Amino acid sequence: LGALLPSRRAAAKGEIPIVPGINRFKGEVTINGKPAELGMLVREGDVIVTGRGAEAVFVVGADAFLQRERSEVRFGSDAARALRILTGGLLSVFGKGERRLVVSTATIGIRGTACYVEVEEQRSYFCLCYGEAEIRPSADPSQRRVVKTQHHDLPMYLGGTPGAPAFESAKVINHTDAELVFLEGLVGRTPPFEGRNDYRY
Repeated sequence: LGALLPSRRAAAKGEIPIVPGINRFKGEVTINGKPAELGMLVREGDVIVTGRGAEAVFVVGADAFLQRERSEVRFGSDAARALRILTGGLLSVFGKGERRLVVSTATIGIRGTACYVEVEEQRSYFCLCYGEAEIRPSADPSQRRVVKTQHHDLPMYLGGTPGAPAFESAKVINHTDAELVFLEGLVGRTPPFEGRNDYRY
């Protein structure tokens, strides 16, 4: 990833075009069971799977994603506006408009923001890196919570075990500010913390 970071400044300034589809990948990555190729587009209903030690960077419309190893992500109707993280981790930056992320323990509505999600066996990790989100626990949607953050202010685990808390405080794990800057640059934007010397993670 580090070798690609210089390009994000040029993208953010409009010096290079936004390139849809698979921008970068390593290891075993498949889309609908077929090996991924650079430039391959991600469409409605597509399933992206990464193997051990693999990762994929891709752009869908105004949104950009970094999918971690051993992850499975399914895009629903209208592509990035609805997606399900079945296993593993996904770092995402989103343009304007509403999106919906579904994990085993919750449904997360987001709007023009960035987040990292990691699905575990009995719980899910969620960090709203910046922006606003509405979280509805699957076990009890009445515990709906709206959160707003500026810079990784409220990472949490979303529980799915009966009797366990729906929301549990957590630390920032497995994603960095440099990765967020990189992803935003792919779609011609900069994160709100850039330029403030506020890189914490």
